[in-house]
Amino acid sequence: MIKMVVTDLDGTLLSSNSDYSSKDLSTLHRLGEMRVIRVIATGRSPYSASKVIPNDFPIDYLVFSSGAGIIRWSDKSIVYTTELDSTKVQELIDLFVDLKVDFMVQEPIPQNHIFHYHFSGNPNPDFDRRLAVYKDFCSPLILGVPYPDNATQLIAVLPPNPEIFYSLESKLTGVKVIRATSPLDGESIWMEIFPEGVSKGHSVDWLCKFLGDIQPNEILAIGNDYNDLDLLNYTPNSYLVANAPEELKQKFNVVASNDESGFTMALEKGIG
Repeated sequence: MIKMVVTDLDGTLLSSNSDYSSKDLSTLHRLGEMRVIRVIATGRSPYSASKVIPNDFPIDYLVFSSGAGIIRWSDKSIVYTTELDSTKVQELIDLFVDLKVDFMVQEPIPQNHIFHYHFSGNPNPDFDRRLAVYKDFCSPLILGVPYPDNATQLIAVLPPNPEIFYSLESKLTGVKVIRATSPLDGESIWMEIFPEGVSKGHSVDWLCKFLGDIQPNEILAIGNDYNDLDLLNYTPNSYLVANAPEELKQKFNVVASNDESGFTMALEKGIG
């Protein structure tokens, strides 16, 4: 019996027009009537998520920043958070500056839409786009002095070349590295760096224990990208929308795209 449904947001539940289908909204309301726990698991920060998720949206929990924190939606209280300590943050800064990587250091939750950035000087249009989106919330990173605070995560904006990602990943230790496709240009690779163990799947596992020992086989999960892999591998009841990368569609059940109510199709297949 399915007790919890977890869906990614961008490219999965959210349409390409940044909207929700009436069919998917009806499905979410029906799940609530069935007392199934409804969870959105997104790479967005609480600030960014609030731009597309209304206050009265029919969910119970929001797993945000790829699993770095969890919000109980009924009262918007944060029930779980993680942080990188300042020593590890400085270690990562030193490495990335040395390797000429373009990156951002996100402040601790709940202010993790605010960040400090370092630009190597090489052309990086996607990096420029993110700076433009958050122009009121970002400032250049000051080098030469120790980074003073903990951080939610670092984000490195890389070219759409997996070899560059994996080469850089091999140089990192003591952290969790998550690959995501840029939501801005749909091509660039974002390397998200968190404390060890952080992922959508890990946070859902924490939430299951917090709520009373819900088992992986009692969860249904839907996603569309690489940063959903830990979540999709956590439960045997996993689905990918049709707009997911071909490489991933070989590993999971595929439903309709995010623009064709793939969320509802997954629920029809998994619950009926």
